[in-house]
Amino acid sequence: MQTDGPIHHDQPRRPNRLAQETSPYLQQHADNPVDWYPWGEEALARARREDKPILLSVGYSACHWCHVMAHESFEDPATADLMNRLFVNIKVDREERPDLDKIYQTAQQLLTQRAGGWPLTMFLTPGDQRPFFGGTYFPGEARFGLPAFKDLLARVADYYRDHAAEIREQGRRLTAAFEQLSPESPAAGLELDAAPLARARAALGQSFDRRFGGFGAAPKFPHPGAIERCLRDATEESRSMAMLTLTRMAEGGIYDQLGGGFARYSVDESWTIPHFEKMLYDNGQLLATYAAAAAATGEKLFARIAGETADWLLRDMRSPQGGFYSSLDADSEGHEGRFYAWTPAEVQGLLSPAEYPVFAHRFGLDQPPNFEGRWHLRVRAPLEPQSAAPGAAQPQSAAPGAAALIESARAKLLAARNLRVWPGRDEKILTAWNALTIKGLAIASRVLHRPDLADAATHAVDFIHRTLWRDGRLLATYKDGRAHLGAYLDDYAFLADALLALLESRWRGSDLEFAQALIDCMLDRFADTRAGGFYFTASDHEPLIHRTKSFGDESLPAGNGVAASVLCRLGFLLGEPRYLEAAAGTLRAGFALLHDYPESHLSLLGALQDYLAPLEIVIIRGSLAPRWSRALGSRHAPGRMVLALPAEAQDLPPALAAKRAAGDAIAYLCRGTTCSAPIASLEELTAAL
Repeated sequence: MQTDGPIHHDQPRRPNRLAQETSPYLQQHADNPVDWYPWGEEALARARREDKPILLSVGYSACHWCHVMAHESFEDPATADLMNRLFVNIKVDREERPDLDKIYQTAQQLLTQRAGGWPLTMFLTPGDQRPFFGGTYFPGEARFGLPAFKDLLARVADYYRDHAAEIREQGRRLTAAFEQLSPESPAAGLELDAAPLARARAALGQSFDRRFGGFGAAPKFPHPGAIERCLRDATEESRSMAMLTLTRMAEGGIYDQLGGGFARYSVDESWTIPHFEKMLYDNGQLLATYAAAAAATGEKLFARIAGETADWLLRDMRSPQGGFYSSLDADSEGHEGRFYAWTPAEVQGLLSPAEYPVFAHRFGLDQPPNFEGRWHLRVRAPLEPQSAAPGAAQPQSAAPGAAALIESARAKLLAARNLRVWPGRDEKILTAWNALTIKGLAIASRVLHRPDLADAATHAVDFIHRTLWRDGRLLATYKDGRAHLGAYLDDYAFLADALLALLESRWRGSDLEFAQALIDCMLDRFADTRAGGFYFTASDHEPLIHRTKSFGDESLPAGNGVAASVLCRLGFLLGEPRYLEAAAGTLRAGFALLHDYPESHLSLLGALQDYLAPLEIVIIRGSLAPRWSRALGSRHAPGRMVLALPAEAQDLPPALAAKRAAGDAIAYLCRGTTCSAPIASLEELTAAL
């Protein structure tokens, strides 16, 4: 964690309990004068024993305002003394403990009627961990209309001591509110239909920004699920919305114009200035989205952005063991965005006289500064010649040879930037986020014809299987040789989904077996057997104040939506009624929400479309199967699976074993539960599709 300067203490301080944790975020607070605990029985037992309220602080390592609050309050001895005297203090990394974050973010919104965020600051009763007050960031001194954190601490402690009855009643009401948030059991005989598809199209159209692309106003998030829904919808209007959004994002400052990869979100509506943290989960999803868009439209820009994003992931985010790290910080040297910003003089000093004017015009260095007196790069002028009156001069960035000059300039500036002080990198490896990245790499490998990306995805799968799969159970996080924390619904569903995507890039029977094992464990330990769908935590997870079951997409797709899609695909692929029944049960459990708010449940909507369509599956056997698969794999067909199985493949599930090899290649085309006669030529297969 970067700070504006050192804090000096009279006595050297021993690290607190967080020094023993794997989370880089928790380790950032190991030298605080606060007597921090990680979440666990030691802290909870002390709170009960001493009847002290719990101060729960939730954040993550790339969070700018988490760093600000840490510097203002948690590193301040006077504030720490208050915290230590009045509370039992617990630090949580929201990326390692999304179960806790989901619960207490929801509680904060219920209590304050305000949006949540990080850092999250909640005050809990010691006996049952119910929150009685909370907020997000609180400043060290009163400002922004917020009280000073020290003053707040004293007031909260007094309130806890003097208002026990009110706190108990509020806790009771909060528990009831949590129960009301859970979807009701679906009506008997509920029929699934396609009505939410049209409703989603209309809702996305209403929120679409027709000038800059994207959905909603500033701050503007990428929303890859919405873009992929527009691509899959395939109407001219939806396709145009997707293409404008993808183009404006690729040209904007949310995209790293030198190194590739996307920042978390844009603070403005035009995608110009991002919140500079770069998260693995965003980039895994956007890699898949840009690759799919390249397949759907043939746009070279989308293929280039997909390739550069994949290159960034492999270059800057891959661990030596094959997994992928979690994030790059927004800050370096104590300032957000410093790593990415330039002055024209800096750039001119690094480029040749031929390169600089072309690069400066294209990326806005000849315009006023756009970020704290400096320049954050974004595309401001076209590279291709534009239509103009005869004889009119073209801008320098569109002159012949400009593309080569810009590429050489980008390489020089990236090399120089790499010598700067880097933002901090959170090097924990999260199963769910790695799964999203594996899926993105698998899709990009097929579309871009880059086997190195499938290789990287395979190595990541092998790392997870070797390190995070223990005794038939999945673990959620790994760092420094230690894998721990029971996995959540997202880990199981996302990883199974990624394995299916990777099987379309190259066949390994072990990956299909792994996907089945994940889904069987998910059905056994996460399913709501009464109402359908899946809880976020396993049946043997530690008891918390609420067991979450959510169908809505957030920054990650909903675990229930991805689970329903995987169950549908595996069910049709393997001819397994049990999987198809679970998929239907999940869709029914979330159908009322899907019907009323389809734009907030797009992953579940995709599963509904797979279930109703029904899904198209192509099985190819024989020595030429990979060539046939490559011919089909670069097409945009989200409702189709294409698997190339070697003729000699052994120990196949019965539904696949029945599709026997013959000659150099033969294909079987199945739609739902109905399969065609064998197809003996690629031309005939292409025509059938």
